[in-house]
This record gives sequence, structure tokens and C-alpha cells, in this order.
Amino acid sequence: MPVPQSALLHLLVCSIYWPSTPHTRRERSTEGMFPLRVPLLAVWVSLALCQYYDYDYQPASVLGPSGPNCNQECDCPINFPSAMYCDSRKLKFVPVVPTGIKYLYLQNNQIDEIKAGVFDNVTAELRWLILDNNQITNGKIAKGTIDKLTALEKLYFSHNNLTEPVIPPSKALDELKIMHNKLTKFPSGLLTDKENLTSINIQHNQLTSEAIAGAFKGPKRLLSLDVSHNKLKKLPTGIPSSLEILYADYNDIEGVAAGYLNKLPSLQYLRISHNKLVDSGLPAGVFNASSLVELDLSFNKLKSIPEISEQLEQLYLQANEINKIELSSFCKFTGPLNYSRLKHLRLDANNVTHSDMPTESVNCLRQASDIMFD
Repeated sequence: MPVPQSALLHLLVCSIYWPSTPHTRRERSTEGMFPLRVPLLAVWVSLALCQYYDYDYQPASVLGPSGPNCNQECDCPINFPSAMYCDSRKLKFVPVVPTGIKYLYLQNNQIDEIKAGVFDNVTAELRWLILDNNQITNGKIAKGTIDKLTALEKLYFSHNNLTEPVIPPSKALDELKIMHNKLTKFPSGLLTDKENLTSINIQHNQLTSEAIAGAFKGPKRLLSLDVSHNKLKKLPTGIPSSLEILYADYNDIEGVAAGYLNKLPSLQYLRISHNKLVDSGLPAGVFNASSLVELDLSFNKLKSIPEISEQLEQLYLQANEINKIELSSFCKFTGPLNYSRLKHLRLDANNVTHSDMPTESVNCLRQASDIMFD
């Protein structure tokens, strides 16, 4: 579906501020810099609509009057006849979807039930299903509904009451969001044939490491996985080697297994902030992976700086218990071509100051434009 031109500003602002990109969702004082000259009012309006532009949402009211082939509870704009807008209407159930609908917006209602037959006209047509901010439970999803959607590409099920994922049979599924639910299990095998799945967001649930064991083995093209705000004791295993982004903030992780990153040669962004990491849980060189661009270990219990790759550009270690700075954490040795590419380093809220930096750090950290101690 093409993005409306009027949405470009919203998409731009959301990409800077909203937590769906690798460079947002940080508790960092270096954030807040806005290099573009955008009118302040436009920025605030755009931020208010970011939740919709996560799926290129354009209010039905600006797309023209509703066409005749539409459920009376909703709008199907004549300028965009393949979309049905049923959002923010205090609906208690999913209305019957007419033939020809590919994009279905049902967010911000009071839906607690999906009755049999509502998708019968679009089982091979529906591409996007947006069900965010409702009251749906697993027991109220009838058979013959989501389990018959063979062409679905995006399923958004955040802010509901699911206890386990609801996965359509579609092999075209590329984005799955089930955030802010009550997930306690993610059975292995649910994603076995989802070879086109690139993004999984299941943060803010009640998942344990045992509950997600083997859950992510199927998607061979997976790029982004967010398991933040759960009850994990360790980083998820069995992840496809294609992964580039892994967020596991706000869990109960105490360590990382030796060789963990060797199995993820494409990983660029790794966040394990707000956990229980300790030095003894980190084998030597566990984070020394040349693919990493950003590593966030802030708000843990580390007393020393772990060894990192010279290719790392962003390292966040604030709010730990670090009491020493060893140059070998950044550079094995220093020379014209041997130095750290680190640009930003946060060490504030630790037990070190600028005076603890070794004198040789000028050469080793020659590209570091921002080293924070306060």
C-alpha cells in the first residue's frame, strides 16, 4: 500500500522519536537533538499520530466518502476501496468484512470477541489486520477466523488480553506485534513456515526463557526481535542467523552464554539494559563481535567494562558499578589502523571519573566525540 504524501512528515518524525527504530527508545541525555527544522506544532501533531503511522494509517475522513460495499459500522473510502476503517467506534465485536477488503483497521475499540464467519469473504485477500487496543482473549477467538487468513502480511494484536500468540496460516506474514498482552507461552512450531517474517514484537508480556524456547526457529529472514519487559533469565536461543536487531531490556538476565553472538553474525543492535548482568556472567570476549554497531548494557551490575569489538560505535554503560577503565576493553593494541571506532560512550552513574581514563585513550578512542561521566 503506498504511503499517502500527507503522511511523510509524520513518518519522518516517528522514525526519529518512536521506539520502533534502532536509534530511539533510549534513556540517554544525548537524545533530544533534532537536526531538522520542522515547525513545533507539526512535530507535536505528528507525535500524537505516531501510533497510527506505525502502519501507515490515514484517517478515513480525509480519503473521501464511504463506498456502498461496506459494513454499516465502518467506512470504506471510495478513494481507497480496499481498506475498511472500523477504528475508535466502541465496537464490541468484529464486523463482517466484505469482499475486496485488504486492509482492516479495528484498533481502539472494546472488542472482546471474534465470531466465526467474519472473515469468510476475505480469507485469501486480507493483508493487514490491526486489532490494537481492544479486550480480546484467546477463548473468544472462534475457529475459522484468523486461522483461515492465508494472505495476511501484518498482524497487530497489541494491548489485548492474549495469553498465547494467535498466528494465521499465511506464509506471507512479515510483521507480528503482540505487545502489552498477558502472554505466558509461545509454543515452538508456531512460526515454522513463516519464512517471510522479518519483525517480531512481543515486549511487555509475562514470558519466561522456558516459555519461548524454540519459538523463533522458523523465520529464516527475521531481522528484528523485541522481547523487552518480560521475565527472561537469559537471551533467547534458536534465533535465525539473519537477525540484525535484538532488544531484551527490562528482564532478569544475569549473563550471556559464551559464543552467543557467534551464532548471530548479522547482529548490529543489542540492548540488554535494566537487567541483572554481572561480570561473572559474561565470558571473555562475549561482546567482541565485529557486526555490532550499538551495545546497551546500562542499568546493570557490571564492575568492569567488557571487551568489545573495535568496530562498535555506540556503547552505553551508565548506571552500573564500574570502578575501573582498562584500555584493553576497547583496543588490543593501538596503531595507525588499529583503534576503536567508538563514537559515543556513556559511563555516567558509575564509580569512575574522567581522571580514571588512561592517557593512551587519546589514540585508542580517537573517534569518540562523546564520552560521558556526569
